[in-house]
Amino acid sequence: MEAVKRQGTALRLTVFVGESDQWRHKPVFTEIVHRAHAAGLAGATVLRGVEGFGASNRVHTTRLLSLSEDLPVAVIIVDEQDKIREFLPQLDELITEGLVILDPVEVIRYLGRPPSAP
Repeated sequence: MEAVKRQGTALRLTVFVGESDQWRHKPVFTEIVHRAHAAGLAGATVLRGVEGFGASNRVHTTRLLSLSEDLPVAVIIVDEQDKIREFLPQLDELITEGLVILDPVEVIRYLGRPPSAP
């Protein structure tokens, strides 16, 4: 049996912050993920960059000779447009410096396969 496949449109929220950005002694990216979960969003993924620069115009990198403690981090959340837009005010409280991007996306979701018969 094949996996069930659903297709449709959604909104992708990508939040770029620094790895060392804090909110109440916790990483901002962690707080974003926990709030997204509490808001019932479909899911969140945190990706750690190996190199990048932002508003400070300072390059952050993982290269051995120039170790950085503030690498770029991207939090990616995809869900229905209304749910993402309802979540945006949460970011106003958490982000003091960063970038938020909203992209309309086409989603193909695979819902798993039923267990195979013995």
